[in-house]
Amino acid sequence: MDRLVFAIYRAASSLFGALPIRLVFRLGWWAGWLGYWVALPYRRLVLNNLRIAFGREKSPAELRAIAQKHFATLGANFFSALKLPKIPREELMQYVAVEGLENMGESAVSEGGFIFVISHIGSWEMFAQLTPIIFECPVGTVFQALGNPHIDAEVRRDRARLGLALFERKEGLVKACQFIREGGGVGVLVDQHAGDGGLWCPFFDRLASTSTLAATMALRTGAKLVPAAVYTEGVARWRCVISPVVPVETRDADVITTRINEVLEEQIRRAPQDWFWVHNRWKTPKPKFLLSTYKRGIELPPAFAEGQALQPFKMLIRSSNWLGE
Repeated sequence: MDRLVFAIYRAASSLFGALPIRLVFRLGWWAGWLGYWVALPYRRLVLNNLRIAFGREKSPAELRAIAQKHFATLGANFFSALKLPKIPREELMQYVAVEGLENMGESAVSEGGFIFVISHIGSWEMFAQLTPIIFECPVGTVFQALGNPHIDAEVRRDRARLGLALFERKEGLVKACQFIREGGGVGVLVDQHAGDGGLWCPFFDRLASTSTLAATMALRTGAKLVPAAVYTEGVARWRCVISPVVPVETRDADVITTRINEVLEEQIRRAPQDWFWVHNRWKTPKPKFLLSTYKRGIELPPAFAEGQALQPFKMLIRSSNWLGE
């Protein structure tokens, strides 16, 4: 089955690689728009996620409009991701504008020592292709291998073609930290559900299991935490926005992680349709996360200690009766 799926992937990649990028983007846009109407389980998931994030400030009609645009944008960026690795280095910059490099400081561009705080906003494939071009220092990314080994190998080759170093999440963290210490910059994804290994902290005022990896690596290496995203601006047009550095004023990775979630919220609010809403970000926690022996526990920013309310979630807790049944 893996080989069959890979054959379909290679056929689509070859087809889109031969077409103009604007046409590929438009085909993806219409495929995504169609997906909104036919992929009912994913539509329900997206609308539920949008209600969690924006239901207190936007009407149901506004949420549906964002969802429709999200499916179309996601399709356009997915199709474009198959085309971008086929575009020569010298042509790539005509499709993307870069904003906010000055937020990193002059030395970081050439001397490294930073961690890109990245997420599934807009075209994350464009970001992978772009960073080796705009930075003089070596750049890399921490990634999680895909389930299909054949597609995984293809994606690795595509992302490494311009010099991007790849560090597999389960095996390469020591190497990634060393890479940073030696003058490189590494991208770390921060927006996916982190399971039992994550820290439970607010994301749009609802607890979400969040990876502490970016914060932990910053504390180990002394690297700057630099939020960045590539937004969809138009037909085959993107804008890479580099935000101000996240301040590291503590040695507590949990506190830094809560601040990263706040920055991610700000990035998403800039273009809500661009984030990956088809991911179940707010999975209900297992009851043991309430126990003092839990690996990570919960971290709340000062605003919640001062009275800001978390969004509730439902949890069913079963226990035996007095007979032990």
